[in-house]
Amino acid sequence: METISPQQLQLAVDDAAAKSSASAQDIDMADASEKPSFGPLSGAQLKSGKIEMRRIPIPPHRMTPLQKNWIKIYTPLTENLQLQVRMNLKSKCVEVRTCEDTQDAGALQKAADFVKAFALGFEIADALALLRMDDLYLETFEVKDVKTLHGDHMSRAIGRIVGKDGKTKYTIENSSRTRVVVADSKVHILGTFQNIKVARDAIVRLILGSTPGKVYSQLRIVSARQKERF
Repeated sequence: METISPQQLQLAVDDAAAKSSASAQDIDMADASEKPSFGPLSGAQLKSGKIEMRRIPIPPHRMTPLQKNWIKIYTPLTENLQLQVRMNLKSKCVEVRTCEDTQDAGALQKAADFVKAFALGFEIADALALLRMDDLYLETFEVKDVKTLHGDHMSRAIGRIVGKDGKTKYTIENSSRTRVVVADSKVHILGTFQNIKVARDAIVRLILGSTPGKVYSQLRIVSARQKERF
């Protein structure tokens, strides 16, 4: 019987390991060459194929402004987003739906946000930014969510938010680059996520009783930081 020296045994083991590694590499290369390549999908391909629809309720006090500005609302939705839109006077809502010409998969959500912003009281020029930019959001909260107030205390808190001739509200808007609507005891803010936080913090401080002067100084500090960042 032939004896195998330790050196021969080690050479045989090394040779087997090398062959195993080479075969594994060949398999990996074969798998890589056989991997399917998928290109980016278009907006039309992302659609589910069925007609989607949204109903956006309109408050009674906003129906008259809606009728007066209907062409300004209708035009960008039909021409830019390729959606079908109609005003339902019976149910007091705006109905939006996709069609075969709709290319953007997110067009329906953008249209709903746009109409909702107008229904909440924002100007059309401000609400149109929701159609042009992807990083804008709407946030709504009530004064009682911050602090429970009644009667004259509620009126004074709302007065501090708005200020004389709207000065405080305009200052918050310009400093935080947002748009603010105060409707009864509700506050609506339109802007980017970070800017909404700045405006909300300022409004919360006013509700809690801070004087406009203190809020102005805090806004100046935040505004200066934002300018340094950019």
